[in-house]
Amino acid sequence: MRTAILLLALLLGLPAPALADDVAAAQGVISSQAEAFSRDDAAAAYSYAAPAIREMFPQADIFMFMAQNSYAPVYRHKSFEFGEARVAGDQVAQRVHIVDANGEVWEALYTLERETDGSLKIIGCVLLKAGQAV
Repeated sequence: MRTAILLLALLLGLPAPALADDVAAAQGVISSQAEAFSRDDAAAAYSYAAPAIREMFPQADIFMFMAQNSYAPVYRHKSFEFGEARVAGDQVAQRVHIVDANGEVWEALYTLERETDGSLKIIGCVLLKAGQAV
């Protein structure tokens, strides 16, 4: 019995290939949007937003204005490194460690969801200054 429980715990602790694929796909989406921001490519950045975000910001230029003003560390940064990720059903939560253009440290928590076409889209991003309580 102990062996079965230990084996189950080990198996649950290892990332399954599907989960690793989901995390890699999520990181690709986040990176692609960050690259679009760095090029000031509103249409490309907007293409990674989930339908719920597109409803709140019905045009790419409105979305870009929001990103520039509310997510400046994401929009322009010196470094952008992926941290811990978690997969639950059709959603992926991904932490990103950011150093902004002024050298300040931030943490972003992205949430992505799988769409009916199989793609992952960003449904939210919470941005906290390093050391700030959640």
